[in-house]
Amino acid sequence: MTDPHHILEHVFGFSGYRPGQQAIVEAVLGGEDVLAVMPTGGGKSLCYQLPALAREGLTLVVSPLIALMRDQVAQLRRNGVEAGSLSSANDEEERSRVAEAVRAGRLKLLYASPERLALPATLDWLARSDVKLLAIDEAHCVSQWGHDFRPEYALLGDVRRQLGGVQTMALTATADVATREDIVRRLFQAPPRTFIHGFDRPNIRLAMQAKDNARRQILRFVERHRGQSGIVYCATRKDTEAFAQALSDSGFNALPYHAGLDAAARSRNQDAFLQEDGMVMAATVAFGMGIDKPDVRFVAHAALPKSIEAYYQEIGRAGRDGLPADTLTLYGLDDIRLRRLQIEEGEASEDQKRIERQRLNALIALAEAPRCRRQTLLSYFAEASEPCGRCDLCEGGVKVFDGTVEAQKILSAAVRTGERFGAEHLVAVLAGEETEAVLRAGHQGLKTFGVGKDRPKGEWRSLIRQVYALGLMQMDITSYGSFALTERGWAVLKGAERVELRADVLQPRESTRSRREAARQEAGLPADHALLAALKALRLEIAKAESVPAYVVFTDKSLIDMASLRPRDPYAMRLVHGVGDAKLARYGEAFLAVIAGHTG
Repeated sequence: MTDPHHILEHVFGFSGYRPGQQAIVEAVLGGEDVLAVMPTGGGKSLCYQLPALAREGLTLVVSPLIALMRDQVAQLRRNGVEAGSLSSANDEEERSRVAEAVRAGRLKLLYASPERLALPATLDWLARSDVKLLAIDEAHCVSQWGHDFRPEYALLGDVRRQLGGVQTMALTATADVATREDIVRRLFQAPPRTFIHGFDRPNIRLAMQAKDNARRQILRFVERHRGQSGIVYCATRKDTEAFAQALSDSGFNALPYHAGLDAAARSRNQDAFLQEDGMVMAATVAFGMGIDKPDVRFVAHAALPKSIEAYYQEIGRAGRDGLPADTLTLYGLDDIRLRRLQIEEGEASEDQKRIERQRLNALIALAEAPRCRRQTLLSYFAEASEPCGRCDLCEGGVKVFDGTVEAQKILSAAVRTGERFGAEHLVAVLAGEETEAVLRAGHQGLKTFGVGKDRPKGEWRSLIRQVYALGLMQMDITSYGSFALTERGWAVLKGAERVELRADVLQPRESTRSRREAARQEAGLPADHALLAALKALRLEIAKAESVPAYVVFTDKSLIDMASLRPRDPYAMRLVHGVGDAKLARYGEAFLAVIAGHTG
């Protein structure tokens, strides 16, 4: 067996393990089955790649998407590792190379989709190919409780058995207790060694805002990150097109991505995002698990995500390199109503619907949280945390007030209008606005009409969301989101219980220039940006020539290290993060020349 530490340094170019990696690697090398739950960006892939190189035999990796397989194989091969994939995207030459390398015992890692492994001919061939380890990435897809359940993943227990009960490891970033138990039941004959290394991503800043003007809010946020790569998640295909156009009109390099585009267009747009710096992708959640780009600096949601797990998974695509990243999530009552409608009209079992309702309620609570967002998010995953100091609530401070009177006004308006109307109608009644609907219903004569004139309508919308999030009202999704009081709501209305609400205070806005400079400083970029720009230009030139994503050549973290350390020779270049022997031989001379040209 080859020394794992030698592989870590000379193949991957890392000076040490990330937190949690070493124990998992040692368990796998010890022959144990493993279930590993690690945060996105925590280095899950190394936990099976390193053992594959340290011992004899083939490691079979189950991966959800062709693009993800392609990029991981390209990265491994540039690190000097013999790797390949079983993919419909392979040409005849690549298929022959993979087959010959497997026959000769040279191939160390073989990637395949669960659909490909369902083919009897593929399994028969693999059963004769000395597979020593089955590594299942995105393992939450195995479970019916997972937020991305895929029926094809449910077949992997049979795949393992047909491979002779081969040693198996399952890896995921998002799996609550129910999902973990389901993974174990479906994949393993006996309980595996389980590692849960936390859900905290301290490099990611969390922020949420109530929707006001979604397009303006998103453009303002993205402007803070001009020149950086990011994702804007949208609720519909139409929205992705609209946001991509708005971003393009504002001078951003932006493209849309959704399932309605033909396969060739989706592939072109995804390749552009992976290969180019500073690209913004406006996308539905179809732009998902295959995104292995480490230098995504921001993720925005133009609408509320599906669940708290989906939110965690999607924001986790930012800052995979460990450098600071930013997020913004917009939410409104229409989003909540749509999500509830999707749950209730779905074909899932009642148990599944019950869990999905709980997950959505947790997400609403996060949106309206009166304390540190990281604390609220981690508490959902049963983790404790101190206030992070850098989410929007920590930075702006969270002011709560005795909102009992405001809550009673809202609850009274709901009761006096017959518990048959939604938020906008209640806002109009409270604000004393004689809308067509108010006049038609005769609600201008109610005692509650105009009792909220002391507050702007936007504040009443926020207060209604909070009252709903606190469980004082329930929403009837079959009648345009009408509100009815819950038992606790009646208690508040009668004065038997008090409630605290958030006082959302408008903060002075920074200038665009100061926000952009703050983002640059936060990302840890060197003061002299000229060298970093030159290194990125060379990286892009090489990536285009080799038809690979730019980060496959070197990640942003490696280039920042080069620009800071300014190595003058190959020995010094080996001290740069992510520069192993193979990459030093392949790219070292070209990058050293650029550094020399910028060193006085």
